[in-house]
Amino acid sequence: MIHERLNRDGVTPYAGSLRLLDELAAAGIPMAVVSSSKNAPIILGAAGISGYFDCTVDGSVAAHLGLPGKPAPDTFLEAARRLGIDKSRAVVVEDAISGVEAGRNGDFGLVIGVARKGNEAALRIAGADLVVRDLDELVG
Repeated sequence: MIHERLNRDGVTPYAGSLRLLDELAAAGIPMAVVSSSKNAPIILGAAGISGYFDCTVDGSVAAHLGLPGKPAPDTFLEAARRLGIDKSRAVVVEDAISGVEAGRNGDFGLVIGVARKGNEAALRIAGADLVVRDLDELVG
């Protein structure tokens, strides 16, 4: 079902997200995607952005490794491990409350909440160090 919809409708990434991905890639910053969805690789491919990421820790990987989901930090910790980055130097960027909580629970270097739903206060309460409305705000 999702494959048919993606083929028909495609996926359009947020423009600000693409600008940030371009900037981080140009700077040689390693990046990972952490998602509870088992369809994450398909969606990233349909959006044309899978090439930005050095690894993906999705629902399939979590199930295979027996990792609990968000707000447990385990999937983010696995991504940092795969990237070879200490969690104290890693940045978690999340728009979901449970993802921000996972970043906080994992004691990552920086947790950025993306308040696309006008939920700035809830993201701060969940543990975001910084809250933006769009990732474009992070582009220099």
